Amino acid sequence: MAQPGVVAQRGGERVADRVYRRIAARAAADALAPAWQGRPGSGPYPKVSALLSHGRVRLTLHLELPFPSDVGTLARTARDAACRTVTELTGTPVTGADVIVDRLHPAVAG
Repeated sequence: MAQPGVVAQRGGERVADRVYRRIAARAAADALAPAWQGRPGSGPYPKVSALLSHGRVRLTLHLELPFPSDVGTLARTARDAACRTVTELTGTPVTGADVIVDRLHPAVAG
């Protein structure tokens, strides 16, 4: 029988790494969608890795971006969206995020 004022701790929660990856990739893709307007398709889907340690997560985003564009601004936009959304949806603080631009896609001459 529980005593008054004593809170019992039962179980716990753990968010799988793949959940962090999916949330971050979707947030980055959504943030980059306007940059891909007027081009075929919606742009390549970002690839993300997540490392959870001591209740915090660190992200690495691999992006392919349209070109010409302001690559630095697009990379920051994707990074900020991924970090913000992961924290909002999971409650896990993001300690940092690296962005690697793997490829630039030139505009198709028409």
